[in-house]
Amino acid sequence: MEPFTTHTGIVAPLEALNVDTDQIIPKQFLKRIERTGYGRFLFYDWRYLDDAETPNPAFELNAARYQGATVLLSKENFGCGSSREHAPWALVDYGFRCILAPSFADIFYNNCFNNGLLPIRLDGDLVEGLFREVRASDGYTLTVDLPAQVVIAPDGRHIPFEISAFKKEMLVNGWDQVGLALRYEPDIAAYERGHGIG
Repeated sequence: MEPFTTHTGIVAPLEALNVDTDQIIPKQFLKRIERTGYGRFLFYDWRYLDDAETPNPAFELNAARYQGATVLLSKENFGCGSSREHAPWALVDYGFRCILAPSFADIFYNNCFNNGLLPIRLDGDLVEGLFREVRASDGYTLTVDLPAQVVIAPDGRHIPFEISAFKKEMLVNGWDQVGLALRYEPDIAAYERGHGIG
């Protein structure tokens, strides 16, 4: 998993409440057995017209100004619904590294850390202000400094955020669940030898 330390990226606004995992990655695309290739199906029902090929001009993320965005700005309860891990897979495969929202569904929030995606909870009024700034300025970028736990706006404002020390350590070091287990490989091997395993 790619470590996350400091990231600067274009911000894309998704001004919707309760964005559920079936909107993030619809169920018909869950048959794939690898983690890659989900990005083209991200927000599928919103991104495309009925022919399933033509980009929907009414969907804001399709606008040229948000192409290449790596920071997603959204509203309360992002990632609600079923607990599919495919949702962060799709967001990461599309190119997002960070999501800013007032709140996240718990399972989705934890799945993000297991897949190198940083979900940041920010005050609702602050998020509303960011929506206004993003729409007022083409190419609006934010810098996310995870070690310092701040989001840096183009005008130099530092917006602090909270994160558990353990989850922060996971992302900074690029550890998923397998990576965490491998840190204890010598101990595991010693245990197995001592118990005649392997």
